[in-house]
Amino acid sequence: MPPPRRISRRSLHRAFAATAFATATAVLASGCFAGPATGPAAGTAKDGSARDGRVRVAMMQPPRSGLSPLSDDAFKLSRWSTAETLIRLDANGDAVPSLATAWHRSGRTWTLTLRDGVTFHDGTPLTAEAAARSLTAAAQASPKPRILDGVTLTAHATGPRTLTVTTADTDPLLPQRLSSPQLSILAAKAYRDGRVNPVGAGTGPFVLVRADGTASATLDRYDGYWGDRAKAAGIDVRYVPDGTARAAALRSGEADIVEAVPVSQASLLDPERIAEVAMPRTNTLYLNTSRGPFKDPALRAAARTAVDARALVAGVYEGRADLATGLLGPALPWAAKLREPIRKTAGATVPPGTTLTLGTFTDRAELPEVAQLLQQQLQKAGFTVRLDIREYAMIEADALAGKFDAFVLSRATVLDSGDPAAYLYSDFAADGSFNIAQLADPAVDRALDKAAAIAPGEARRRALIDAEAAVLASDAAVPLLHERVIQGEAPGVVGAARDPRERELVTAATHVR
Repeated sequence: MPPPRRISRRSLHRAFAATAFATATAVLASGCFAGPATGPAAGTAKDGSARDGRVRVAMMQPPRSGLSPLSDDAFKLSRWSTAETLIRLDANGDAVPSLATAWHRSGRTWTLTLRDGVTFHDGTPLTAEAAARSLTAAAQASPKPRILDGVTLTAHATGPRTLTVTTADTDPLLPQRLSSPQLSILAAKAYRDGRVNPVGAGTGPFVLVRADGTASATLDRYDGYWGDRAKAAGIDVRYVPDGTARAAALRSGEADIVEAVPVSQASLLDPERIAEVAMPRTNTLYLNTSRGPFKDPALRAAARTAVDARALVAGVYEGRADLATGLLGPALPWAAKLREPIRKTAGATVPPGTTLTLGTFTDRAELPEVAQLLQQQLQKAGFTVRLDIREYAMIEADALAGKFDAFVLSRATVLDSGDPAAYLYSDFAADGSFNIAQLADPAVDRALDKAAAIAPGEARRRALIDAEAAVLASDAAVPLLHERVIQGEAPGVVGAARDPRERELVTAATHVR
């Protein structure tokens, strides 16, 4: 049965355009982009335009861990081009030089040669000892950075610019792991009292000079950068969790670059101001396999059968998303070519009175509406569904602790290494650090271990699809759709990165004309 007719989302959004503009006016009045506090030359022009060659960025989520690179905050440091890694990935996901210029493997040990002439933002030189310090801090962190799930490594300097990294087990993917922003290399000053403070400690073309908690961050051009000099004089960052406010800031001229413009706002913006990028990001319904109704595989199958993802794509996302046929989407074109149909179990009849709590977060503007439509679909199947929707920072701990029966998450699938193995392990291995589904399935663990042991290439990709199939057969996760990010760029912005992996945004080439 088709869903009941609803008033056009576009009509509603246009009707409320005045409200969005009022939000932008409020942001302007509050001094959202009043300029950095680094000198009298940095300020806002009277007409609200970009000032003194600086780039103003409105980001979606505030830091959750004080901008520690050992957390997901690392990707902010990477997107601001302030912290760098030993290795980076090219467009195909292959490892290429960054702070390291060469590497080779002998058994479980990789030897890397570091780039000469690199200095940290505090003026100290990049040495193998400094690189080993950063990698050791990540390896010994609790919890470990997600990129090191299931990996034990040690790092040692064997010369001024020669670094060895040894893993407990053979790890053919180590170069890709070393490209993760969570393994950024920082100066010694960053590591104090068990914490990591990246202010003034990176190597990139911009130096982080000020971090004002969950409000803002300020970066200036670093003239001692080893690569091409940054074209912009600096970056002024503000965190704007509300998607309508982010879009309004772009429309009003308050921001030059805006992260993640909500689908609901895209039609209200000049098409010249938005860029749509297919992302390796999947919107997934995770089902708790360890407690509650979804401990029963038959009820997980019933939930999976009840979900109509097409209605979500057409309604909530207004067609600006791709229907999921697996966990890995069109941003990884090889996945669809290798995927085969999976035999699914039939769902059970839902016993009367079966109640569940479905959680999600507000930081991604579409997710609350996704949760509401899923609530309707699951209730139609016989479940009683209570929603719990909060800001991500307020809900993540409960989700990871298994306090929800179901959870809707927008998840990047190659965020860390350019390879989906880290994501699959983190989310679905029995000891994965992001196992919201609380899955402990020997078949899944075996498939993940097999894929991890294979060198990058066709055989590894086939093994990863087998692991995906094992996860889907468990019904621990119901993939809904693959998102496309909508990035806002003001007129005059040149060279903003449109990165499917969400590692780059403002680079040395980015500036405002």
